[in-house]
Amino acid sequence: MSIANTEIQNSGLPWFKSSYSSPQGGDCIEVAPTPRTVHVRDSKDPEGPILRFTPDAWADFLTYARTL
Repeated sequence: MSIANTEIQNSGLPWFKSSYSSPQGGDCIEVAPTPRTVHVRDSKDPEGPILRFTPDAWADFLTYARTL
């Protein structure tokens, strides 16, 4: 995992809001998958830090999260 500079990494990424997000907002994330990296950011702070994961690390995280 790494944290990206938003000015460099934010432009042109296809962001998708979590399907678990409520229409009222709140604690939401957005994900922008690319062939080599999965970018994750806080939907309330789109200009803030972006976490970057390899596709394998992201898949491992999703597998873990589904067990909670």
